[in-house]
Amino acid sequence: MRTRFLSKLTNGEVEAYLDRNDIIFVPVGVTETHGALPLDSETVLAEAIALKMAEQTDGLVLHNLPYFFAGGTNIARGTVQMSVKDGMAYLDKIAKSLLYQGFRRQIYITCHGPAYLTVSGMIRDFFDETKVPALYMDLLKIAESVSFNLLDVFHEISIGAYQVLDRLEDVPLNMPESSSVTYDFEHMMAGMAKNPGNSLGKYAYQSGAVGSYFHEPSDHMVTPLLKTEEERSAHAAVGVKAIDQLVQALDMASIVEALRQTDLYTQNTILPKYGSNLQK
Repeated sequence: MRTRFLSKLTNGEVEAYLDRNDIIFVPVGVTETHGALPLDSETVLAEAIALKMAEQTDGLVLHNLPYFFAGGTNIARGTVQMSVKDGMAYLDKIAKSLLYQGFRRQIYITCHGPAYLTVSGMIRDFFDETKVPALYMDLLKIAESVSFNLLDVFHEISIGAYQVLDRLEDVPLNMPESSSVTYDFEHMMAGMAKNPGNSLGKYAYQSGAVGSYFHEPSDHMVTPLLKTEEERSAHAAVGVKAIDQLVQALDMASIVEALRQTDLYTQNTILPKYGSNLQK
């Protein structure tokens, strides 16, 4: 295909695609402080992973969704905050539009810790209302499912994602927010220790246990100092390779087929048997 991004296709190209397939990946992003990386770094990472998944499964990607619940980072004036409720409502409208357009298999991708607060609830409500299963894939759970050590290469895949989207030059060089200039891991941990709410986070999933804010913007994600274009390219190369390895390990063909089978099971087994009991 000329491109996998739905909004870059013509209507005729989308309709031709829907005549043969029904898969769309929806990367749900965030715009928030992220060390020396651009504010959209976790959106870009979700989009890059979604693109790689779409290439593996002959799917399309609905991108440009960068404004959702950020969490405790909205103490930073660069962070854009969206409430969980508003984000769910907006995403629900998108999901229903996609379904009516013909995208019966929808896969939502996030690379932001608190994103599940928005996406998981929408996925369940969407299913109960439409009786069509959609799939949510969270980067942390994706990596865990294939024993991929995400923390070892997180900075690299964050930078590599910009390379995947042909945006590597958007990653700035010699930024003061880099860890080796002003901030480091010990600084981040010391800041987090000042927030008593962090001691309560272990009782539920992250950001879902208690409402709290970061002590200061630098406590969210220290990032490496990139001095030269060559250093940036080297980090990106490692990251692109890691993204490819992660997506290959998932066996996306089996995943999208399992989603199709889940739909058939719902329509052909569950609804005939229990349809009268289920909420309309």
